[in-house]
Amino acid sequence: MKKLLIIEDDRIIASIYSKKFAVEGFSVEVAEDGQTGLDRIFGFRPDIVLLDLMLPKLNGLEILARVRALPEYQKLPIIVFSNAYMTSVIDAAWQAGATTVLTKSNTSPKKLTETIHELLGKAAAEAASVVPASAPVPTVSASTPAPATPHADDDFQAEQRRQFLASVPQFNQSIRDLHQTFLKTEDRTGKIAAAGELYRHIHALTGSAGLVGADIIARVSAAYEALLKEMHDKPGNINVSTTRTSTQTLFFLSALLEKAATLPHLTSFDPVVLAVDDEEISRRAVMFSIEKAGVRGVACDNGAAALLKARETHFDLIVLDVDMPGMNGFELCSKLRAQADYKDTPVIFVTGLSDFQSRARSTLSGANDLIAKPFVFVELSVKVLSYLLKARLAVQRAL
Repeated sequence: MKKLLIIEDDRIIASIYSKKFAVEGFSVEVAEDGQTGLDRIFGFRPDIVLLDLMLPKLNGLEILARVRALPEYQKLPIIVFSNAYMTSVIDAAWQAGATTVLTKSNTSPKKLTETIHELLGKAAAEAASVVPASAPVPTVSASTPAPATPHADDDFQAEQRRQFLASVPQFNQSIRDLHQTFLKTEDRTGKIAAAGELYRHIHALTGSAGLVGADIIARVSAAYEALLKEMHDKPGNINVSTTRTSTQTLFFLSALLEKAATLPHLTSFDPVVLAVDDEEISRRAVMFSIEKAGVRGVACDNGAAALLKARETHFDLIVLDVDMPGMNGFELCSKLRAQADYKDTPVIFVTGLSDFQSRARSTLSGANDLIAKPFVFVELSVKVLSYLLKARLAVQRAL
């Protein structure tokens, strides 16, 4: 019997996968924090490990580093769960020795099952082709459980979806309450703690929504989770702009949860975003944030070029710098709004006016939103993704 160790602090996710793989013939153990997980790797001696990177006591990167430092564990298959928006963490996981990295927001039970069996198959093939060394190696279990049938995976996901939908009302109220606590807390220490508690709930939602195939919720949740982590880990990033974005995203996510049972799947989602900024560094930052949201961006360095580009290509969202020479962002937005194709297109202003005094002007000029620079990359990613999905769902009349 193959041994599977799940290191995951979300008890719901851990319990779901523990039961699933036990039914499929694995011997399963669960560790709810990093230190316990590390201890069980050495005590349980699993054939494969599922490792969440965000853990209490000892994080996933520290576990990887300590395990890979030991020769007898350098080939132990370790599947890491991460967030697609936390690219630096994903890169660090690969460097630390992850066998493969999966994103919670889009990993179905079927995909995880296939990955586990593929890695176990490779490990067995390598073990069979290598002459045993004199040094001790982890015990190899006798047989690999047969993969679940497609119907079994579908039935499993359907049952988890029913349970997920049943839990949504209470969970939705919980995150609303937590966000209110975050907004009302004035002292720095309490505000950081409130951001951390909200992050932990959204982190759990990302995994649960991904597991049950609620792809729109999972995608928004993953982006919001990354923003909250930035705000918690780097409190200097808690400002009027990020707080506003957090509030907007919370309300959008809450609305999605209310419609969870009827939301469509996200198919053929290939929007294009126009970024206009005269400063190269700022333009690159905007483009990076757009691409981080998983969408395609096109850049222009002045208003005239942007107008020409907008006539040649239809853009689903536009990000404009306010303070540009010649035609500024307000003027450009007004000219775009005068065109039938862009009268309803979401527009986000990027401005250095951190006190948001230009908010009234941006509204009069027809923009939908504003973000203050220097901005956290993922903050703009969250805004871009949210507005694109709102527009998509409005067309489908799903929200």
